Amino acid sequence: MELQETDAMWLDDRLAFSFAELARFSCLTETELRELAEYGALVPINPQDAEWTFSGDMVLRVQVAGRLRDDLELDAQALALALTLMGRIRDLEAQLCSLRAQLPRRLP
Repeated sequence: MELQETDAMWLDDRLAFSFAELARFSCLTETELRELAEYGALVPINPQDAEWTFSGDMVLRVQVAGRLRDDLELDAQALALALTLMGRIRDLEAQLCSLRAQLPRRLP
């Protein structure tokens, strides 16, 4: 999918992106992205495919990885750990919100 710098798109799981596209979105090299995939921080849509593709939510993840690498000078292993922990925090926050929504409301 060829995008210009000023283009916008709605990212969802139906879109598929290659390593080259993720590299362009994140300013990471394809080698760095492959390392992140090897560490489990990036999950391809179908790991058995010869050419891996990634869902739209991975675009946001690699953009964060690019900023972390640049701002904190992290290597691929540290980036993978940071991305994994940030994803876990996001999942736990969503779970907490869901549980809070199930609690009965207290009157002031």
